[in-house]
Amino acid sequence: MGEKFDVIVIGAGPGGYVAAIKAAKAGLHTAIVENRRVGGTCLNRGCIPAKAMIHASSLYREMQESERFGVTASDVQFDYGKIVAYKQETTDKLCQGIDQLLKANGVTFLSGKGTLEKGKAVRVVTEEGESCYEAENVILAAGSKPLVLPIPGLDLPGVLTSDELFRLEEMPESLVIIGGGVISVEFASVYSNLGCKVTIVEAMPRLIPNMDKEISQNLKMILKKRGVDIHTSAAVQRVEQEGDQYTCVFVEKEKEVRASAQYVLCAVGRCPNTDGLFGEGVEPEMERGRVVVDEEYRTSIEGVYAIGDLIRGMQLAHLASAQGVYVADKIAGKEPSVDVHTVPGCVYTDPEIASVGITEDEAKEQGLSVKVGKFIMSANGKSLITKEERGFIKVIAEADTDVILGAQMMCARATDMIGEFVTAVVNRLTVQQVAKGMRAHPTYNEGVVEALEDIEGNAVHIMPKKKR
Repeated sequence: MGEKFDVIVIGAGPGGYVAAIKAAKAGLHTAIVENRRVGGTCLNRGCIPAKAMIHASSLYREMQESERFGVTASDVQFDYGKIVAYKQETTDKLCQGIDQLLKANGVTFLSGKGTLEKGKAVRVVTEEGESCYEAENVILAAGSKPLVLPIPGLDLPGVLTSDELFRLEEMPESLVIIGGGVISVEFASVYSNLGCKVTIVEAMPRLIPNMDKEISQNLKMILKKRGVDIHTSAAVQRVEQEGDQYTCVFVEKEKEVRASAQYVLCAVGRCPNTDGLFGEGVEPEMERGRVVVDEEYRTSIEGVYAIGDLIRGMQLAHLASAQGVYVADKIAGKEPSVDVHTVPGCVYTDPEIASVGITEDEAKEQGLSVKVGKFIMSANGKSLITKEERGFIKVIAEADTDVILGAQMMCARATDMIGEFVTAVVNRLTVQQVAKGMRAHPTYNEGVVEALEDIEGNAVHIMPKKKR
């Protein structure tokens, strides 16, 4: 048996590496196990590379449309290889930063495949051999992998997961995306911006179905305007290969429809990556492939915790990081320093989408009496300057107390501005408390005050409703 630690973390993604650093900062002897690069899916195969490609493709589209600002740009082109290199450079810098943070905080890095054995032992296997370590506490943070549905044809060579799409070195000419969630619409934005013919096939009645209905409707209109072909309430039956093309066959409105492309992307979500995570005789309670935990992320095995994509809940990098902080604080005997229940959701399309708390429809379903304030961003000065697409900010507040319960935003910089509403919801701030702070002009953030003031009918830049 090798060295003994206070904490061993299996997985160095955004949940794992944050938990390890927090534990080390609290004075706990900490190790982290990872068989690939640090940063996990988010940094290497998800959030960061996707957002880098969104930025590059959006810049290309903006340059093509620059004449509307009085700027003429001729012969605008892109080099897909250089976009991929820029994406990789961004990832590499952040990975290097995490490596340095782990080292600077005294976290022992164990390179290899980590497996939980009996007695809170962790076996680490490499090509050279294996070692075993003991721990007082083990945090499972092995993350997730792309989910592939049992649909005929998804094993064909031209059917890709998001991992494989990132590895393409040449720009796809056409792409059919199975799924209409966050991963789907972000990739649709990237490739349609670059001139790729994109088709989305979604089984649910609308895109990003977990978001506010109005957001879904607006996003569908914007994507269609940009040339994306969208099919909702469409059940995929199979994928067929026809020469160098792949055809997605689906049923829509009781009719069989065929959509062909150079590649098919399966973007229906992700599932826990538990392959090789548990040794022989180690059986934590599981439910539908996920590790079952209590409210403090403890598994059924004493001293073993699980966080992030391994457990039930939203699969988001920032949620995994918050859970990592929470568990590290609990192990160190501290009061948790983060609220893990109020989780912002973000979609990096153009315009951006962000939400937190409950929607208006959810409030109705729960029988809550609420007030709703809304501001259309076409009346916002900064939005007019930058000629933004249709967008809005909506705020949901408790009718009796004016406590803010949720917010939905579809506008420029929404993913940055949602933090203000996260703070409001976590601290149960009222509409009046959040509106009291002065916002600079001209900014997109001015729309926040307008939406808040609309709850009481006092917004300056919203036309008063006509009295009947």
